[in-house]
Amino acid sequence: MNILESWQFWALLSATFAALTAIFAKVGVADINADFATLLRTIVILLALSLIVWSTHQFQSLHEISGKTLLFLTLSGLATGASWLCYFRALKLGNASQVAPLDKLSVVLVAIFGVLFLSEHLSAGNWIGIILVATGALLLAT
Repeated sequence: MNILESWQFWALLSATFAALTAIFAKVGVADINADFATLLRTIVILLALSLIVWSTHQFQSLHEISGKTLLFLTLSGLATGASWLCYFRALKLGNASQVAPLDKLSVVLVAIFGVLFLSEHLSAGNWIGIILVATGALLLAT
């Protein structure tokens, strides 16, 4: 299998970039308002993604996208923005080594929400992993 077609590869790369995000953001937010820092970060992301989509010819007409898709992407964007605002505020006030693990409780919440709202099924081993992740995140955050 091609590694670029592996979800595990992309998930690990995502985790690596998320870790770097915490470190870079902690340094970047030190001398600036946390909300303004989030705005600057969002502008950088908007510009970078615009360049990627434009250069790879991935633009799609909004007429091709269903109302449901637009609704849920809008809700996802609002949740992302809220998460980023909270994350930068937490980084401004706390240590990156404590904020980031607590933020990773999102892993636990995604599993629970997946079961509750997406009818996903988890094995006993999955639930043990979720408990371990939650315990580890809470231990790291204290």
